[in-house]
Amino acid sequence: MVGASAAGAVAWLYNRPRHLPTQAAPLHTASEKNRSVVSMEAQGERRMHTKMAQFVQDLQSEIVEEISRLDGKEFLNDRWERDEGGYGISCVLQDGNIFEKAGVNISVIDGKLSRPAVQQMKSRNKHIAGDADVPFCVAGISIVMHPHNPFAPTVHLNYRYFEINDPDNPGRPQMAWFGGGSDLTPSYFFEEDAQHFHRTLKEACDAHDQVFYPRFKQWCDKYFYLPHRGEARGVGGIFFDDLDDRDPEELFAFVRACGKAFLPSYVPIVHRRKDTPFTPLQKQWQQLRRGRYVEFNLIHDRGTKFGLFTPGARIESILMSLPLTARWEYCHTPQPGSPEAQLLEVLTKPRSWA
Repeated sequence: MVGASAAGAVAWLYNRPRHLPTQAAPLHTASEKNRSVVSMEAQGERRMHTKMAQFVQDLQSEIVEEISRLDGKEFLNDRWERDEGGYGISCVLQDGNIFEKAGVNISVIDGKLSRPAVQQMKSRNKHIAGDADVPFCVAGISIVMHPHNPFAPTVHLNYRYFEINDPDNPGRPQMAWFGGGSDLTPSYFFEEDAQHFHRTLKEACDAHDQVFYPRFKQWCDKYFYLPHRGEARGVGGIFFDDLDDRDPEELFAFVRACGKAFLPSYVPIVHRRKDTPFTPLQKQWQQLRRGRYVEFNLIHDRGTKFGLFTPGARIESILMSLPLTARWEYCHTPQPGSPEAQLLEVLTKPRSWA
């Protein structure tokens, strides 16, 4: 078995926290909210960054409260500040009643892009002046939840707003974009779960543009794919990056809707599956599937690689998405016709769910 430590894919760039973690402390005090928002508004040019920062704070509080109520155990709240600018809150639940591990993290940070980070962005056709020390700011939320029960799926969410700023005027954006998505990773396949998850996301997308869901569903299928295994990580969802093709207010409203769709897309599935009886062999299969999750995140995930390229990165935050436990077996193959084999068939042949 392989252990992994805690905290988030948005949380790429963090230094070690100045404050020790506290159990079940209020997530966002009034003074903390005012300090973060006022400091950004004072710069005058970063209104969207301010709005996104407030949104991820509020969404984190809402989701942590609901998942704590569902699980019956409180999250550990790890507050930190970054010397270079910004702050974050990592909320992690481990060894709960329903969840083996769950993380709900936010980051609202400023900094300068390292040379590898700039090179990675330029490879995505970002026209960035300079090769290093480019000022940026980002506000985002990252969520990963791994239930105990092998019939309850893992879920992932990440939404972020990224600005590249003028070196001569760090408060003025040169370019900005939104990115993110949400996807479902079951160990055992239930068509009704995949349909519910996708239909909920499709409703959020369709309210803003009916092109969004099919476009971002296909993008998700391509992104969350393990080429060395020839299979998808899960049954997908939506994924997008570098989204800057229309008015920022429209895109912000879309991202808000997707974030607010998280609880209704996932919690009903957990309620359906959390008490299903399971055998040791089914638990073992779940651990093997989590091994695939680890492989994707450490080999292919863009956010993880970005963080590991960044000097002073907070490793606990970067690796939040990894499960508490995982397993690898040599040449494991499920029995033909078994539920385990059915999952692999689904993962090798993308299909429509909504």
